[in-house]
Amino acid sequence: MIKFSPLAIAVAWGGPAFADQNRPWGDGYEHMMWGGGYGMFGGFMMLVFWVAIIATVVIAVRWFSERDAKQSNPGAIDILNARLANGEIDPEDYEVRRKILDK
Repeated sequence: MIKFSPLAIAVAWGGPAFADQNRPWGDGYEHMMWGGGYGMFGGFMMLVFWVAIIATVVIAVRWFSERDAKQSNPGAIDILNARLANGEIDPEDYEVRRKILDK
């Protein structure tokens, strides 16, 4: 025996109550983008909505990628300063290398 949930039965029996019985189906452009609903404005706004969503996702991904890249890749001057601070190079060698990097 097949069992149906009460929600499925209510939707199946209630569906015709929501149908528009006053207009025959297919007597013109019935799609919400072209005839019913908001006409061409609705279609344009749908396009604007999806473009805005996709652009927001692309900008967010780029922003997070650039932020992570900047934090993980120190510049040459930063490395040179760290080497001087760690005592790997002496101040004279530091000055020579810094002048080369400044060119």
